[in-house]
Amino acid sequence: MNLDIGIRGSQDFIVNESMLAVNVGSGEVRVLATPVLIASAENTAAASVKPYLNEGDTTVGTHVNLTHSAATPCGMAFRVETELAKISTNGKILNFIVTIYDEKGLISEGTHQRAIVRKARFEEKANAKMTAK
Repeated sequence: MNLDIGIRGSQDFIVNESMLAVNVGSGEVRVLATPVLIASAENTAAASVKPYLNEGDTTVGTHVNLTHSAATPCGMAFRVETELAKISTNGKILNFIVTIYDEKGLISEGTHQRAIVRKARFEEKANAKMTAK
């Protein structure tokens, strides 16, 4: 694993019907839903560090602190930008700065934290909850 502070990620999206608040259950308006905005930030951060992880490792979201300060209508593009700002001393916790823009300007900013986990072990532990008493 060769993670360094400063790794950047970016992805472009177009708001479609499935991303609207009215269609994801987070509101009654036809604009980009906050849960979709959060998922796009998580996806961008995860993708940015994936090439640097050991085989069998992945990252999982552990904390999100994002504003959602402007509405983005269906059909408009938005861009998510992430930067790895801090790595914990044990190398397992990754902290990202997140900034999101639509075609008219800033719509979101904040932080996101991810933990590096062994994918198979993580899933086994989660699935064990089904049989635990």
